[in-house]
Amino acid sequence: MAEPRLLAIRMGSLGDIVHTLPAVATLRDTFPRAHIDWLVEGKWTPLLDGNPDLNTVLPIDRKSWSSVAAVVRKLRAARYTTAIDFQGLYKSALLALASGAPQRIGFAKEFAREPAASWTYNRRVTPSGRHKVEHNLSLAESAGARRGAIRFPLPVDADTNVHMARQLEAHGLAECFVLSAGGGWRSKCWPAERFGELHRKLREQFGWRGIISYGPGEEDLAASVCRAAGDSQPVALAMDLRELMAILPRAKFVVAADTGPLHLAAAMGAPVIGLYGPTDPARNGPYPHNVVVTNASPADISYKRGSEYSPTMLSITVEQVLTAVRQRLGGN
Repeated sequence: MAEPRLLAIRMGSLGDIVHTLPAVATLRDTFPRAHIDWLVEGKWTPLLDGNPDLNTVLPIDRKSWSSVAAVVRKLRAARYTTAIDFQGLYKSALLALASGAPQRIGFAKEFAREPAASWTYNRRVTPSGRHKVEHNLSLAESAGARRGAIRFPLPVDADTNVHMARQLEAHGLAECFVLSAGGGWRSKCWPAERFGELHRKLREQFGWRGIISYGPGEEDLAASVCRAAGDSQPVALAMDLRELMAILPRAKFVVAADTGPLHLAAAMGAPVIGLYGPTDPARNGPYPHNVVVTNASPADISYKRGSEYSPTMLSITVEQVLTAVRQRLGGN
């Protein structure tokens, strides 16, 4: 019997790609000689570079029709036996259809981000479990995978690892923690001023200094955290994805809201403290299990993409987060 040729489609975003890694790892563990490719937006390819479970990473620029057309030609030439749409959007479902794969697997309409996307699948899956990692594993199982150990293959580039080690040494950060104040939706973020106050109190309690991590467009946010931190000497570092991957496993702990850096840190084994308001930690929490701070009731879980801080995030106090850090560190 010919080995399967599998296409995984999860084009973005950071946290969602991280939560898809175990499903693709399970496919590789079940089908060690299969051909497995992953279709992803170009800016996220550092997450997949060097992944031992993949034969090919296929970058796509969805804003360029020439890029989309070129990718579709590659998909059709690859002659996949199965395309698995982990994203559940029209755009991802149409690319699965365009691949020409005779078997197209995706979420049933009740679980797809855009329900009508499920019309393009010929195998619609009602996932088991509550967390997105478990939902994605259900799709892999529908393709014949056998669930085993959870793996997050996230190789760190060796040169970048050395470069960031030197950065830490230059800043006197042999021991440090990471605070990540950014995020895609303001409604699921925590205010910069509270991150700054948190840094002051963590420095007082543990003696460590923190890295304020930030990405493109977050310069003002990082500056606000540093101002609020006063003389506790945080270090604001602009990092690309490869650099962030080199830093996170070195951290004593990471504090962030429900954002990509939080999920990346958890997957790479860093102790994390997740701050949650309008999103459900049972579904989108840091995985494997870590400490979550939330004051939200079930009625507050809305997934509303607001442009202002949500009341549930504003209800989280600095003292609550300090207690959670001590809990995560085992009371030390």
